[in-house]
Parts: sequence; structure tokens; C-alpha cells
Amino acid sequence: MWLNGGRGSVATTAITGLLALRAGLASPTGCVSELLDAPLPPWGAFTVGGHDITATPLVKRAESLTRDGVLPPDLVATLSDDLAAVDAEILPGYQPGDFSGSQAEAAARLAADIAAFRARHELARVVVVNVASTEPLASVSQGSLEELEEALRVPGQVVLPPSSLVAYAAFQAGCAFVDFTPSTGVALPALDELALGKGLPYAGRDGKTGETLLRAALAPMFTSRALRVLSWAGTNLLGGGDGSTLADPEHAKSKSVSKARGLAALLGEDVSAPLHIDYVPDLGERKTAWDHVSFEGFLGARMSLQLTWSGLDSSLAAPLVLDLARLLAAAHSAGRVGVQAELGFFFKDPLGSDEHRLAEQAQALREWARSLR
Repeated sequence: MWLNGGRGSVATTAITGLLALRAGLASPTGCVSELLDAPLPPWGAFTVGGHDITATPLVKRAESLTRDGVLPPDLVATLSDDLAAVDAEILPGYQPGDFSGSQAEAAARLAADIAAFRARHELARVVVVNVASTEPLASVSQGSLEELEEALRVPGQVVLPPSSLVAYAAFQAGCAFVDFTPSTGVALPALDELALGKGLPYAGRDGKTGETLLRAALAPMFTSRALRVLSWAGTNLLGGGDGSTLADPEHAKSKSVSKARGLAALLGEDVSAPLHIDYVPDLGERKTAWDHVSFEGFLGARMSLQLTWSGLDSSLAAPLVLDLARLLAAAHSAGRVGVQAELGFFFKDPLGSDEHRLAEQAQALREWARSLR
């Protein structure tokens, strides 16, 4: 498992959790893959590396997450040597402003890092998971793979946002890819062309962990009972690194677009759905979402539903990252190619699928997992 953003909160929680599972120090609570009838690699089969643009050691990040209540007390001390060993496998990532050559050269360096990791540890395959910070919405020309690669070779020209360059490098290294963020990432025709040409599976986009998970379960209730939703307003209060990133309106726009698209698909029509994302530093890793749903019933009766979801975002996301690494490894082993739409269960904005209803997504996932046999 190669994590782009390997020292972030989600990655650190996933790594610590994987080490704890491997050592028998934790149960796989929250890991959906444990419920599936599929030939999945065991937790002990995974070796972890990654890229990141920060240098804060994993142990320090894990200690911070312990103070925020994400990781159990004493677990970091028990796993400190293992965390240090993983930290040694996390290499400098890509930042456009710090690189003077072409993006083709930058991608080649990222791909070489992954290939060397795979060879050094004698791995059967590597799954690259993008868990880096959310990027602003990017405009990328929708050309062919040939046109993209020609543009990437021009020195100093920024053709792809970092998330998409990471996906390109992963495919060039022969790796399956998971996009856990709402960034542009792998959602480009040229990158789909590359994945198909290399015979690689991928999945995304934007991990579904909190408010959108609730919407995916509750919105079908209204449509199945012929109740008309008039508006669905939401407020998200975030601390930590995710909150700090989304305090920038340009970064928040990617998240808002992802959420709104899913709600419209669930309800079958566009509804008023204002969403506010506010950064509240003292919340730390805790995320609180408040929703107000206004709906119309028989004879025009106006009613409402209000709900509050409070959770630790990294604790909700990390087991899904581990699930997706297992599932894409199994898909790669089984010869699956291209976007794996049935993994849309895990995402707000599922690639390759217009299905957003949670129950239907869960059924599709179970059938897909069985088919790997």
C-alpha cells in the first residue's frame, strides 16, 4: 500500500491501524472488507510506503492523533519502532513550485520510487491510494493520452494538478490506484486510457465517511415514500488539517461540488442544497455536520428533519482506505481492468456509476466481491 499524503491524519491512522491489526492489538471494526465473501489478501501481507510533501515523522503525527482521541493511548508507544520503519519508506512528494523540469520527469521520479519499493520488498503488486489534501477545482484539457504525454514533456509547463500526476505515475509504475479525495485525480479520459492500456484497475472518488454517508442512507427514504424534498441544507464544522485546507474557498469548492452532485442523484432532481464548511481549530480531528431537511407531505403539509453527525474523520476514513487497498489488490490479482464502479459504495462521487443509494451500492459491492472468486 503506497499512500500519497503518507504523513497526513488519514494515512497515519490507517498505517497505525494496519500495524495494530497485523500485531493482533486491534479488531477490524469499521472494515467492510471483513464482511465480504472474497479472496482478499490478509492484513499481514501488506507493506506500506508513500510520498508526502511534509517531513513530520509518523510517530509525532500519531502522538498528535492520540491527544485528539483518534488513536488509543499507549498504542503509539507499542508500535513506535514499526511506525519509524514505515516512516523511512515515505519519500518526498511532488510540489509544482519546487520542481523546475517537466511534469513527465516529475512523474518518472514518483513512478521510480514506487517501483523501487516494490522490488526492494519483493511485492506481488502495489496499490497507490491518494489521501493528500483536497485541491482547488482544476481545469484540464480533455485530450487523448498521446496529447497529454506530449504536453507533459514540455519543461516548466504545469499540465496536470498534483493529484492527477500521482495517478499518472501510479499507472506508469504498473499499480492499481484509489482516489480517496475530491480532487481531479484519476477522473480524466486520458488516465482511463492509460489504465486500460496497462491492464490496471482503479476506483474513486472522495471517501464517503460522514454527512454524505447519512444522506446516502436517508435520501432514498423520502423518494421511496413519495415525499418531496424541498431543500437540504448543511453545515460542516471541521478542525485539523482538513478543516484548515477547506477554509480556503477554492479548496472547499471541490468538496461542495462532490456533495451536491450526489444529493441530486439520490433525490432524482436538483433541490436547494446550501452547504457551509467552517474551520473551527479547537475541534481538532473532530467533525460535526448538521443537516436541515425541509420536505412536503400529503396535501402540501410542510415538515422537516434535523440531524447531527459528530465523528472523528480519520477514524471513519482509515478503515475504508485499508478496505480499498485490499479490494483493489484482489481486483488486480483477478485481472480486472479500468474503473471498478462497484466500489462506489465507498465514495461520494463514484467514478463509473450514477448509483448513490447506500443499500444498492452495498449489494453491488457484495456481488462484485463474490465475483472475484
